[in-house]
Amino acid sequence: MQIPYWLSRTELLLTAETTQQLMHNNVLVVGLGGVGGICAEMLVRAGVSNLTIADADTIDLSNCNRQIPALHSTAGMLKTEVMKARLLDINPALKLTIVNQFINATNVTELLSAQYYNYAVDCIDTLSPKAAFIAACLAHQLPVVSSLGAGGKLNPALVTVADISQTKQCNLARYVRKKLQAMGIKTGVICVYSPELIDNSRVIVSEKAYPKKSLVGTISYMPAIFGCYAASVVIQSLLAKKN
Repeated sequence: MQIPYWLSRTELLLTAETTQQLMHNNVLVVGLGGVGGICAEMLVRAGVSNLTIADADTIDLSNCNRQIPALHSTAGMLKTEVMKARLLDINPALKLTIVNQFINATNVTELLSAQYYNYAVDCIDTLSPKAAFIAACLAHQLPVVSSLGAGGKLNPALVTVADISQTKQCNLARYVRKKLQAMGIKTGVICVYSPELIDNSRVIVSEKAYPKKSLVGTISYMPAIFGCYAASVVIQSLLAKKN
């Protein structure tokens, strides 16, 4: 596979052989919010040339403070469609599959069986579908990195990567651990998370949060940092596998 000119700086860093190897990988990103959107973009900009993105959500103006596809001009549009245009503008040769579905226990097996993936990224922000997706990836022996709670966090220096069993002081991590443990899964899931404590006064119960129960305050850069960390886990894992 020929390396296009726009990847010349990546080639300079990784070498031509390694860049070409990265280009041949196929990655699945589920959830295109503040974390998933930037993660998908960083994967494509790094050279991953086969990508599947899954989400059924549309853009709300409240997303503009943190989500890559969210603009006043894109309000009401499907996140997948906005990201499709953006990603193909970065790499016109990208082999991109769009799945306009919320992934859950009912349809996750169909998604994972549709094609072969080298890696999966969990950016789902609702608990039961998140746990179901992680469990299904493990059942399919598909490497997966999961993004945990970026909401309510301000300190980028505390963001880290750890096994699910080592996560602490993160509400979403606690709930995910509990769900996975009920399925017999206690370890073996790489996570991006922050142990920074949340100010509970910045969390409100609201019907607007559906299917979640509450809204959490967010700052522009934290979901993006989580997404970049997740992309780095995927890229470095794929490179390590090659080496």
